[in-house]
Parts: sequence; structure tokens; C-alpha cells
Amino acid sequence: MRRSADTLLKHLRATPVRGGIAHAFNGSLQQALAFVALGFKLGFGGAMTFDRALQIRRLAVALPLDAIVLETDAPDIPPHWLYRTAAQRAAGASSRNEPVELPRIAQTLVELRGIAPAELARATSANVLTALPRLAALG
Repeated sequence: MRRSADTLLKHLRATPVRGGIAHAFNGSLQQALAFVALGFKLGFGGAMTFDRALQIRRLAVALPLDAIVLETDAPDIPPHWLYRTAAQRAAGASSRNEPVELPRIAQTLVELRGIAPAELARATSANVLTALPRLAALG
């Protein structure tokens, strides 16, 4: 998704699919609503945990809850508590993201939206099953 929302939307309109997940979404509200209208859920993860990620945080609050899924993007896009500067990484410090970070990422969204953790868990779990229905067979 990074810097490709308009191009991707153009191709999705030309070759319709049954929805999915717009991974690591970081586009505009207009782009977000266009993906949702095409049946997509929008993935929010580590980038949302940075206080300075104002656009992503605004979207995480403004979008309907039924449009959002949570993701870690492991091992990439670490949340703020794992972020290391380039100098720190060059010195050997790790900023590897892992699925175990998902509860803290979810807590960020809970705080931004002012909702209960259980409400977020129910909604995002239902959303991912809508986007990826074959996952239900694994549970």
C-alpha cells in the first residue's frame, strides 16, 4: 500500500475482486473510503503507535470500526517502543516487530477511539474473518 493507493484503486476498479485487506494502509480518507467501498478492510499496525503519525491516527479514529483490521507487519514497521534509529541499528540494536506486539498495538487503537478492548477485539476479529473467510476453518 505504501504510496500506491491511487494506482491500486485504479486497477481494482478495472479488475474487481471480492475484497481483502489493504495492508499497512497510510493513504487519505478519500482513498480509505474508496477501498472500503470495494469491500476491503484497512490494516493498521505499528505505524499507528507513533504520536507523530497524525494522518494514520486520524484515519484510525474516523473510519468505521468495521473497516479496520490490526496487523503487526512482522518483522517490519515496528511500533514506537521497538523503534531504533539508523545509528542504533548499525550498532546492532534490533527493531524486529513480532506478532506478540499486537496487544499493545491494539491498546493504541483502544485509546485513540475511546472504546473497550473487548469491543475492539470482537470487531477486528469479525473484520478479518470477513476479509479472509477461510481463516474460520482454522479455528
